Amino acid sequence: MENIQKSDFLSNVELITKEENLGDEEKKKLIDLVNKAIEKSNSPLDSDPWIYRMVVLFLGLSVIGCVVFGFLIALWKNDMETPQILIALGSAAVGALAGLLAPSPKNK
Repeated sequence: MENIQKSDFLSNVELITKEENLGDEEKKKLIDLVNKAIEKSNSPLDSDPWIYRMVVLFLGLSVIGCVVFGFLIALWKNDMETPQILIALGSAAVGALAGLLAPSPKNK
């Protein structure tokens, strides 16, 4: 959704207040609708694609890091078991990536 600025709100309010065919109650409802749309559109998660990209990047790096360090530990010490924290972190990161990258059911 496009990021709506305060000037857009003011111009819409001006257009609504100048409309002669609308009653005061209808004008108030329209202004409230415009205000709610602006508040909803200014959410950083909706307007800033870098937040989403950074989360995916860091989760991907944590998955790769867990796999690499798990293999290095397994190669370095043959008798040593992979630490449970690496398994837990890797599993959680894979699950989070799957949740972020799966299509949302409300977009159907």
